[in-house]
Amino acid sequence: MQRTLGFLAGAALVVVAFTGCGKGTVIDGNTVAPTATPVVPHTTSEYTIPTASSGPAGIARGADGNLWFAELSGNKIGRLDTTATFNEFPVPTAGAGPLGIAAGPDGNLWFTESTGNKIAKINLNGSLIVEYPIPTANSQPGALAVGSDGALWFTEQNASKIGRITTAGVITEFTIPTAASFPVSIAAGPDGALWFTEQNASKIGRITTAGAIAEYPTTTAAAQPQGIVVGADGALWFAERAAKKLGRISVTGVVTNEFALGNAQSIANLVLGADNNIYFTDPTGNAIGQFLTGTSVASTFAVPTTNAGVYALAIGPDLRIYYTESLGNKLGQFQYF
Repeated sequence: MQRTLGFLAGAALVVVAFTGCGKGTVIDGNTVAPTATPVVPHTTSEYTIPTASSGPAGIARGADGNLWFAELSGNKIGRLDTTATFNEFPVPTAGAGPLGIAAGPDGNLWFTESTGNKIAKINLNGSLIVEYPIPTANSQPGALAVGSDGALWFTEQNASKIGRITTAGVITEFTIPTAASFPVSIAAGPDGALWFTEQNASKIGRITTAGAIAEYPTTTAAAQPQGIVVGADGALWFAERAAKKLGRISVTGVVTNEFALGNAQSIANLVLGADNNIYFTDPTGNAIGQFLTGTSVASTFAVPTTNAGVYALAIGPDLRIYYTESLGNKLGQFQYF
């Protein structure tokens, strides 16, 4: 079953452009390489989302080069284009709680409806959203990622399952061996498998595209792993929110390192920068963090908006980092090279 809604024509589309004052500056659509002399990392712009208290959560770069994000409280999918113009598209299901978002292999943006219990896709002009109900009730889908098989894989936080949806909308679910593990984030590994974090179980999970699951405990007990990303070294790096550490696990399942993060007060979600370093959100410290993989040195850089609730990150068309402010109701642009 699926639910489809087209709504481009009419008042459902909100368009707002921001200019001036260094806030909401135009995004450079030209990809540039990191310079030999890095700048001091800092937030260069913040873009206020038109819908008040929208609760921006996941963010991803689309095939069109624009930034797409989920509005958890606003119940919309937002788009920020390279002219710094916002478009917002309401989700058909009321109170769906859009949370995670990823660019699909079919050119659409795919997102999770955490309270609507659905996986959905939106096309690049925002004219069509299609929703697919998840078989397990109240599964609370979280993050999603594209697998090596061309399907999208997602975490079911409440159900302790990993889901798979084809671009045709066919869903398959796989139960994680550890009960109540609360899988949060997921990433496609260089080994062709999907890797995910189990927040309550303090484990890192691996699932093959055939559905075989293995689990690996973190070295630190009760670490509460959250974000996960593939590093430039081909290993998986993960955030340990409770332990305030950054962990590294090889594709053979060996947790080789856990790194303390200096003055970081928390660590949530991760992204690999164009400079091959790891960047993370520090919601408690109201900052974006940087971990230099060559020297294992961590630093944090405060964001301008107080109590912004920095949440997720993505690399933009200009290779800068863009992040969501779940409480500040903004997107931020972060320059690091």
